[in-house]
Amino acid sequence: MQQQQHRQPELVEGSLPVFVFPTELVFYGDDQTSHKQVLTLYNPYEFALKFKVLCTSPNKYTVVDATGAVKPQCCVDIVIRHRDVRACHYGVYDKFRLQVSEQSQRKALGRKEVTATLRPSASQDPASPRAQDDERRMKEQNTDSEFFEQTAFQTESRPAAGGPSLLTVLLGLVCMAALMLPTLGEHESTVPVYLHLSVNKKLVAAYVLGELESIQTKLFLEILLSTF
Repeated sequence: MQQQQHRQPELVEGSLPVFVFPTELVFYGDDQTSHKQVLTLYNPYEFALKFKVLCTSPNKYTVVDATGAVKPQCCVDIVIRHRDVRACHYGVYDKFRLQVSEQSQRKALGRKEVTATLRPSASQDPASPRAQDDERRMKEQNTDSEFFEQTAFQTESRPAAGGPSLLTVLLGLVCMAALMLPTLGEHESTVPVYLHLSVNKKLVAAYVLGELESIQTKLFLEILLSTF
């Protein structure tokens, strides 16, 4: 009886509410900082979800992690970049669709659509009631648009390493501290004699610190190049 009470009810395809913020993405041609937007997908449920991002115009956007998973009662950020900012795309409404399902199933338990549009400038947002009605009508006309699968997507993966590890940082601090200690044989230092290091030990510390800096420089350049 207890197992039946705790058993999760089987969900019908398309019946699961999907929580996404924001529900509209607005890019501005004259504001380069707006060419990168973030969608946040929330999972308030007691079970993990896997997700897939689809789009009506995949050639115009780059999506970081178009597929993935969200742990129970957690959220995940999905970065979307507009990669084709041209005047001919001003006022055109595209759509993203986020489909979610359980880890062990293929059927989409729920979906949520997010509109995306490119505008010339933030100062030219539609403010009049007539302009807002025209905007709403254009969105409704785009309701039956075709969404492309992930294979047609311009997908960008995040770099595997996001920065130096804790061990690397600690090792670098130890090497810097070793180089700052007095050299063995110095008599004018107030530092205890047992903390005086030989020249060979300082050379080892300098070599290790140099190797760490070289590794971090390469890692930084790899991450920097992957963002373009």
